[in-house]
Amino acid sequence: MRQLLAAARGDRGLVVIEGFHALKHALRFGADVLAAGTTDPDGLAALAEELAPDLALAGLVATVGDLGPDAHHTGVVAVARRPPFDPGALGPGRVVLLDAPRHPGNVGAAVRVAAAAGAAGLLVTGERDPWAPAALRGSAGLHFALPVGRVDVPPDDRPLVAVDPGGAPLAPLPDDAVLAFGSERHGLGAGLLARADVRVGIPMRPGVSSLNLATAVAVVLYA
Repeated sequence: MRQLLAAARGDRGLVVIEGFHALKHALRFGADVLAAGTTDPDGLAALAEELAPDLALAGLVATVGDLGPDAHHTGVVAVARRPPFDPGALGPGRVVLLDAPRHPGNVGAAVRVAAAAGAAGLLVTGERDPWAPAALRGSAGLHFALPVGRVDVPPDDRPLVAVDPGGAPLAPLPDDAVLAFGSERHGLGAGLLARADVRVGIPMRPGVSSLNLATAVAVVLYA
């Protein structure tokens, strides 16, 4: 298993799923899991009985030895194929666009929110891989619940809504809008701001300069 994990970390066609909740979500949303293992089969059985009785994990997850010092505290790990991504084939609903995010963990947390809110997809600009291990950990495996991928520009067949501190107060947004959120430090780039059909802002108490990226995504998706 450790050899497969090492190979998966260097293969862009594969992803490593760490932890019980990540594996649970991956399986529920159709991940193509190649192998799964646990260092604690009794603990896995108890978690599965309590939190995922809908999944037949007993025959899927093999008992393995030590997974190394960085193993997830639940002792569960798996390798799955990274699903194909086509930005031109997004389904109906709002799309989240993260403009050059800096922290993979924030990307994962935003994926988790987008999946819970039923977003049609989550797109990322910039050089960061939205499927990086830290992002996948942050999403608890919910990358498999919606299309997630990198793009150079947002889709041009949907209205673009820029979430910007200087924007108008939040109001009902188009059902198929692309909701663009800026990076944690610099906000949205000038190019996306110029292309936006509308700008909206999240009301905040004076003196508070910003929200965490995933929190901002949650506010706008659920507003």
